[in-house]
Amino acid sequence: MTESNRRPEVSRARRHFLGLAAAAGVRATAAGSIIAAAFPSVGQAGGRPWWKPGHPGLGHGYGRGKNDPMCLLRGTAIMTPRGEVRIEDLRIGDLVKTLSGKSMPIKWIGHHIYRRTGRDWSKAVIPIRIARFALDDRTPKKDLYLSARHSIFIDGMLVRARDLVNGTTITPVPPADRDSLEYFHVMLDSHHVLLAEGAPVESCLLDGANYEAFTNFAEFARLYPADRCATMAPCAPYIGYGGWEHLKALLHLTTGRRDRIGSPLHIAWSRIARRGEKLQS
Repeated sequence: MTESNRRPEVSRARRHFLGLAAAAGVRATAAGSIIAAAFPSVGQAGGRPWWKPGHPGLGHGYGRGKNDPMCLLRGTAIMTPRGEVRIEDLRIGDLVKTLSGKSMPIKWIGHHIYRRTGRDWSKAVIPIRIARFALDDRTPKKDLYLSARHSIFIDGMLVRARDLVNGTTITPVPPADRDSLEYFHVMLDSHHVLLAEGAPVESCLLDGANYEAFTNFAEFARLYPADRCATMAPCAPYIGYGGWEHLKALLHLTTGRRDRIGSPLHIAWSRIARRGEKLQS
């Protein structure tokens, strides 16, 4: 690739980086060193997963916050034994396919609507778009929209969508033409990996009372009174960037650096980011 052809790619990545840096800078100014303490990077962990059950820095728990969704956007196609079905058309008891090939019945489906005029509307609810073929030559089969903290299964890890943002094929997409966003999350009897638009994404991980983050939480409490404070075991380790670690990775992209820091997440992110550059060229 010539230098002249590469400049538009670098410019796009740089603009995205500067946007993330500005947003993160506001938070960092207020939080200071708390960010580094609360969100240790995989690099600081020596390339080892720093997940543990109930870890407050990762996305499997909802943090009881109404402005911090972990779901799939309305219209997302979920693989079932009878083919793909839009997530809003699924019902309790329906079978869905898991990554292992096993079909499992749906235990519950959580949902929440965020309205532009409502108090819950914030940057945290903006969906991440994973473009068609962003992960590999087949995945996802079409653009996939999910919340920033919803995790994707990559290289044996569960990685939040926001930690895969690269400014090309994986980006936040503000809903300029929508007045509301409707999210859904599928819960099985245990934590598994589902196929959404052909991409491996996590099912809902019951973690204490995190179901209360959904509008229909009373339904879950009524149907499963014994599970009101239950906790599932994650099906794979969660691995994530600290805020500044992600910015550093994006900076490496804008400067053309290809060195790896040794963490599994950085290696996966770099591979997907390079693929994004090629697809955008």
